[in-house]
Amino acid sequence: MDSSLASWLVVAIALAAANLPFLTERVFGLVPLKASTAGDGTQRTKPFPLRLLELIVLYFVVGFLARALESRIGAVFGQNWEFYAITGCLFLVLAFPGFILRYLRKRRA
Repeated sequence: MDSSLASWLVVAIALAAANLPFLTERVFGLVPLKASTAGDGTQRTKPFPLRLLELIVLYFVVGFLARALESRIGAVFGQNWEFYAITGCLFLVLAFPGFILRYLRKRRA
């Protein structure tokens, strides 16, 4: 696989993974929450701390995928804390559209 193609593949997967916790009520897009309803009859939604936990786990999943693709291309470069700080912030920026759609979009009545 070409290094340019691998880079764009990682960016596309990171974009999808960063928005996944905010776009679905299932945990990791696969496991549904309990089918209980709240006292007023509305369906329970995924709590925000669970969405953050999903975001952190998906960050590491994408990181392992990127490392695997890098090892297939050639030598794997060692990373310091700066790399993880920057990629973590980038992952949060990629999650921004999903956050906007979930929490800041005006709901129609």
